[in-house]
Amino acid sequence: MTASEGPEASAAGEGAEGAPGPSGGKDPAGGPRPSKGFDLATLLAERGAERYELYTKHLNHQLPRMLHTIGFDRFYERAEGAHFWDAEGNDHLDMLAGFGVMGVGRHHPVVRKALHDVLDAGLADLTRFDCPPLPGLLAERLLAHSPHLDRVFFGNSGTEAVETALKFARYATGKPRVLYCTHSFHGLTTGSLSVNGEAGFQDGFAPLLPDTAVPVGDLDALAKELKRGDVAALIVEPIQGHGVYIPPAGWLAGAQELLRKHKALLICDEVQTGLGRTGAFYAYQHEEGVEPDLVTVSKALSGGYVPVSATLGKDWIFKKVYSSMDRVLVHSASFGSNAQAMAAGLAVLSVLEDERLVENARVTGDLLRTRLAALIERYELLKEVRGRGLMIGIEFGRPKSLGLRSRWTMLQAARKGLFAQMVVVPLLQRHRILTQVSGDHVEIIKLIPPLVFSEADVDRFVTAFTEVMDDAHNGGGLMWEFGRTLVKQAVANR
Repeated sequence: MTASEGPEASAAGEGAEGAPGPSGGKDPAGGPRPSKGFDLATLLAERGAERYELYTKHLNHQLPRMLHTIGFDRFYERAEGAHFWDAEGNDHLDMLAGFGVMGVGRHHPVVRKALHDVLDAGLADLTRFDCPPLPGLLAERLLAHSPHLDRVFFGNSGTEAVETALKFARYATGKPRVLYCTHSFHGLTTGSLSVNGEAGFQDGFAPLLPDTAVPVGDLDALAKELKRGDVAALIVEPIQGHGVYIPPAGWLAGAQELLRKHKALLICDEVQTGLGRTGAFYAYQHEEGVEPDLVTVSKALSGGYVPVSATLGKDWIFKKVYSSMDRVLVHSASFGSNAQAMAAGLAVLSVLEDERLVENARVTGDLLRTRLAALIERYELLKEVRGRGLMIGIEFGRPKSLGLRSRWTMLQAARKGLFAQMVVVPLLQRHRILTQVSGDHVEIIKLIPPLVFSEADVDRFVTAFTEVMDDAHNGGGLMWEFGRTLVKQAVANR
């Protein structure tokens, strides 16, 4: 008898009575037989150390190269709240929250429990021909925070939420063109890339949709485009993620008035700014009278676990898109509204409310921004500190003193943005604080920590940032030596 003909194969092999397939079968108690071929803990223990080599060989090979170059090639093992720990057990402060995904902090116990509960429930998920309760409940909770909006489409990512909004706006208005703002970022799939205000992301991917950029704050430029009569919508970030630029007061309300006059829609992209990031549930709520027609959210809604997005809109838009039973699936998502994502979203909204994290973002963010802004007079390399809530931009600028100016000029000649990178690196290497440069070719650091950020975390960051800036202004050898390394790398990449 061969191995494949043995008694175990007879009980569990494909075609055996009651068996789902070659790795399934039943145990003597009648339940499913557990798989013997996969154990996550063992796999990570045996192969976790290969992480950078695996990326180099099988994924984006430039990522490990970049991390090695700037000294970010660390092994992180666990995380909680606004902190995570490396393989040596060193605590790190998280100031970028996975690009905003970790809004309620890493591994929040309420979100973890919700996911355990939904898995243990064994729900009949994604049958496609029923109306399960969780999507309706999450939509109800989201809309309770979203006055003037009526319906929700659930997808899987921020860029998918934007794609949905673009499609809905074009269909509902019958017009082809969408306006967007310079310096904007709305995602990297083809539709969202078409309304991306950073040319570097678009290079080589044409042709894109027939969309047009307008400067933030320029109502005349907006009015000029609207007069052509072919504009379906304006999509805008109430605070731009790349650079943390806040539109002038009154511009968003003025844009809304113009759009309504020309029967075009206002789309507010709240993928990063939504769910409390700026000290309000949505960033557009900082400006009185703004009532967008479509709103996109994602990132923090996931709890850091299950990809999820939502496109919220007015009733008439949804009813026009889904105008008949024949069009019931005219726009859908294979994994949209899955039970795990819906449970995570419901848990996140509960945490935001119960722990008053929107208020914490406002109060703690104001404290952090005020303390950083107070350093502008002390450091000539520090140009501006701006933002709302826990979305803060720190911008550096050309110094006045001769010694610093010569070093600054050297960096700028090689590649704009290198000084900001010089600040990011020692914050991690010396102080174990993870931050990010806010876009390409800009001297700006963006801070978007989890909304559980505390006053003690503020103290830790400001102390570390002060030490790094002291070093930069005193001509610290290690920092400027790293600057020369970056210059060489920038020149070599030309």
